[in-house]
Amino acid sequence: MKKLIQLLFTLLILSISAGNLFAQTTGKIAGKIIDQKTGETLIGATVMLQGSTKGAAANVEGRYALAGVAPGRYTVEVKYVGYQAKSISDVVVKAGATTNLDVSLSESANNALGEVVIKATYRQASVASLYAAQKNNASISDGISSEIIKKSPDRNTADVLKRVSGATVQDNKFVVIRGLSDRYNLALLDNTVLPSTEINTRAFSFDIVPSSLVENLTITKTATPDLPADFAGGAINISTKDIPDQNFISASVSEGYNTASTFKDFKSGQRNATDYFAFDNGNKSLVSNFPTANQIESGLTAQQNIAVARNVPLNLRTYTNTALPTQNHQFSIGRVKDFENGNRFGAIVGLTYRNSQNLINDLQINYLDYRNYTDNISKFSSSVGAIANFGYTYGKSKITLKNIYNRVYDDQYLARTGENTARGADIRYFAYDLLQKALFKSTLEGTNPLGERGSKINWAVSYANVINDQPDQRKVGYARNISDRNNPDAQYMADVTTVGKDNTTLFSNLNENNYNASVNYSLPLKMFGQSATFKAGLNSYYRDRNFDLRFIGMQIRSSNGEAINDWIRTLPPSQLFDRALLNNNYYEVREPFGTTDSYSANSFTNAAYAMLDNKIGEKLRIVWGARVEKFNLELDPKGLNAETIKKDYTDVLPSANLTYSVNEKTNLRASYYRTLARPEFRELAQSQVYDYELLLIRQGDPNLQRTLIDNFDLRYELYPSAGQIISVSAFYKNFNHAIEAYNNDVTSTRMISYFNPEKAYLYGAELEVRKSLEFLSSAALLKNTTVYTNFAVIKSRVNNPSNGDINFLEDGRPMVGQAPYVINAGLQHSFLNNKMNFNALYNRVGRRLYLAAGTYVPSVWEAPRNVVDLQLSTKLLKDKGELKFNANDILNARYNYYFDNNTSKKYEPGADETLRSYRMGSNYSLTFTYNF
Repeated sequence: MKKLIQLLFTLLILSISAGNLFAQTTGKIAGKIIDQKTGETLIGATVMLQGSTKGAAANVEGRYALAGVAPGRYTVEVKYVGYQAKSISDVVVKAGATTNLDVSLSESANNALGEVVIKATYRQASVASLYAAQKNNASISDGISSEIIKKSPDRNTADVLKRVSGATVQDNKFVVIRGLSDRYNLALLDNTVLPSTEINTRAFSFDIVPSSLVENLTITKTATPDLPADFAGGAINISTKDIPDQNFISASVSEGYNTASTFKDFKSGQRNATDYFAFDNGNKSLVSNFPTANQIESGLTAQQNIAVARNVPLNLRTYTNTALPTQNHQFSIGRVKDFENGNRFGAIVGLTYRNSQNLINDLQINYLDYRNYTDNISKFSSSVGAIANFGYTYGKSKITLKNIYNRVYDDQYLARTGENTARGADIRYFAYDLLQKALFKSTLEGTNPLGERGSKINWAVSYANVINDQPDQRKVGYARNISDRNNPDAQYMADVTTVGKDNTTLFSNLNENNYNASVNYSLPLKMFGQSATFKAGLNSYYRDRNFDLRFIGMQIRSSNGEAINDWIRTLPPSQLFDRALLNNNYYEVREPFGTTDSYSANSFTNAAYAMLDNKIGEKLRIVWGARVEKFNLELDPKGLNAETIKKDYTDVLPSANLTYSVNEKTNLRASYYRTLARPEFRELAQSQVYDYELLLIRQGDPNLQRTLIDNFDLRYELYPSAGQIISVSAFYKNFNHAIEAYNNDVTSTRMISYFNPEKAYLYGAELEVRKSLEFLSSAALLKNTTVYTNFAVIKSRVNNPSNGDINFLEDGRPMVGQAPYVINAGLQHSFLNNKMNFNALYNRVGRRLYLAAGTYVPSVWEAPRNVVDLQLSTKLLKDKGELKFNANDILNARYNYYFDNNTSKKYEPGADETLRSYRMGSNYSLTFTYNF
C-alpha cells in the first residue's frame, strides 16, 4: 500500500510539474471509427484534414487522435478499404480543447477505396455514430455514461445503478436486477471479474466505487459466450477512465447535511486520528503472541489468565461528540502525450475522500420474543480511494495498466433497550463494532492486430485482493426481571455469568486473493455475402480465501462470591472490565467455540468459448456459440474432525442472440442462453456467526448445489433520435436448484441458512423511455427538456419441497429479493445555453421478500419506499467551475422490514410484527468543482 501511495504521489508531482510543458495553443480532434451496421471497430481506418498532410490511423480499438491542430473550422475525411469514404464538414477546433468526432462508415458495393464519398456535417456524423453504437450491441443491455452520471446526484456506483432499467439496490449497496438478488448478478471492473467484498453472501459493495472515477457502466442482461456464465439477472461492468483526450486537472470539495444526524449528539467508542483516513491505529486488534483457542480452553494459570485478559481490547467507554457535516472530496489529473509517429501515452490519477457521521435513532424491533426493542445507532464512516490508469497506443496496438484501491472504515455504536419475553426480562444491550473493507485490483491488458485480415488478439491478466476485517466487535448485555420494574432497588445486571456469541468480543479477518488471466481472438470474415466475426477465447480464474474467526469472552468466576459478583454486574460498561477487576482475577478468559467457525477455501474456474457474429441477409444478425466452464472448489473447516467440502462441475452453456433490424431506427431482439449460479464459500461453510443487529445466527450448508438457469428474452427497441430510446422487453427464467436464504428455525436458536428448492421460475416485462420533449413544441423550454422512465413488472415462484428434512410453513412463494415492480423516472432540463441544469429523479420498488419462511417463523418482507432526488448545477468562472446542489431521499420514508401476519400485503404496525423499522434522514450537499 505504501508503495502504491508513493507511486501515485510521484506521478502527481511529475504531472503537475510537466503541466506547462504540455500546454499548447493548438487543439485536437479525437474519436472512434466503427462499422455502421455491426458496431465493430475499423482498425487502420485513416482520418485526414482536407487540404493538409495531417492525418492519423485508427488503432486496435478503432480510436484515433489528430493532435496539434490550429484553431479553426475544418473538413475531415475518413477512409477504409471496402467502405464508403466520408467527408465531414464544420468540425470546429478550439485552442487547448479536444473536439470529439466519432464516425460510422458503411460498406461499399465492392472493395474499391474511395469509390463514393458520403458528405455530412459534424452534427450529422456524430448523430449517426451514436445511432450505430446504440443499435449494434450484440446482446440486450442498458448503460449509463459518465456524462449522465455527472448530471445526476449520484455519489457512488450503487446510486448510479438505481437509474438502470430493471435494477434496484438493497441496503444502499447490493444490486437486484430483474428481481434477482445480488447473488445472481456478476460484477466486473474493466472487463475482469471482481471478488465478493462481503463475508456472508456473494455480493459486491458497489458503494466503494466513486461515480467520478467511472467512464461508463453497463448491465448486460443476456449472455454471450465471451462473458463469464455465473449470472442470471445481469453482468455489471464498470469501466474506469482510460487515456484522456486532453490534459486536465480537476478538484472538487463537497459538504453535506443529514437531517437526522448533522450537528446532533453523536455517541461512539474511542476515536483516533487515523480513523478519519480509514485506517485503524492497531490498538483494537489482538497482539501477535495472543494464545490460541486450544491454549485458552486447556486452562490458564492465574497469572496467565490476568496477562491474557489485559491483552483483550475491552474499552467500553462511550464518548459524546457532535456529528459533523459529511465530507466528500475528489481530485483527478490526466496527462496525454502524442508522439510524432502517431503513438500516444496517457495517464489518469484520481483520489477520493469521504467521511460521514450518521445517526439512526429509534430503530424499532417488535417480533417473537423481542418486544418494543429500540436501537439508537451512531455510525462513523471514512473511505479513501485511488485510481491510477496508464495507457500506451502504438501503431494499431494498445496496452493499458489499470489500478484501483478503495478502503472503507465503518465504526458503529449501538445502544438497545427492550423487553425479552422468553427471558422475562427488560434488557439493555451495547455493541461497539468496527468493520474495515479494502479492495485492490490491478489489470494489465493488451490488444494487438494479427496479420492483414483484421484479426486481433486481446489478452488480460489481473490480480485482486479483498480484505474484510472486524478486529474488535465488543458486545455486552444487561437484564432486569420484568417483575422488578416497580422495585426501585432492582438493578440491571450484566450478562457475564456465561459466555455466548452474543456477549463476546469477535475478532474476524477475511483475506482473499484473486488471479485472472484471459485471451480472446477475433477474426473478421465473410458469410452469406455479409461481414461476420469469429471469436474464441480461454479464461482462468483462481480464488484463494482465508477466514479466521474468534469469539473471546470474559466470564465472571462463581468463586468470587455472590456479593462481589452482584456488585461487579451492576457496574456500567465503562467500568465492567476495569483493569483493577482483571488484576484481581475476577474474570476467566474463555474461547469456547475454538476454531470451528474458521475456514480456508479455494476455487478454480477454467473456461473456453467459441462464437460467431454473422448476418443472414441485410437485416438479421445472430450472435451464437457456446461456453464450457470447469469448476473445482475445496473448503477446509479449521475445526477438529471437520470434513473438507468439495465441488466439481463441468457445464456446457449455449447461447444465441438474434437481432432483426426493422429499419435504421428499430430493432427486434430475441435471445436464449444458459447460465448458472454457484454457492459462495460462506454459503457452504458451517460457520456460525451471530448477527446482533438481526438477533440471529448465520450458517451455511455444505450440501448446496450449483444452479442451472435457462433464460429467454424478447425486446423491441426504437431510437427516435440519438441518445433517445423507447424499448419494451419480456423475459422468462427457469431455475434448477436455486439458492435461497430462509429462516432456519427447527431449533430454539434462530438462524439464517440456505437451501436448494428443486424448481423456481421468474418472468417479467420492462419498459424504458428516454425522450426529448422537443416533439411537442420547438420552444426552448421543451427542446432542452428530457424525460426518462423505466418500469419493470416481475413475478416469480418457488415451490418449497414437501418431502425433505424441513417442513416449510409455506408451500410456495416469490424468490428472495424479488420485487413485483420497479419504477425509475426522471426529468432533466438545461437552460441559459447549457449553463444550468436541473435533474429530478424518482424511484419506487414494490414489496419484496427479504427472508423466506422456515418451519415456524413466517417470511420477512420489505415494504415499498418512495425516493425523490433533486439536483441543480450551474457553470461558473468561464465554465471552468461548477457549483452543484444535491438533495437525496428528500421524502425520508421509513425502511420497514416486517412479518405480514394479517396477509394484507402491506405494512401495518399494529397488526404486523416488525423485524426493523427506521429512517436514515435526507441528505443535502453543496459541491464545487474546478477544472484547471
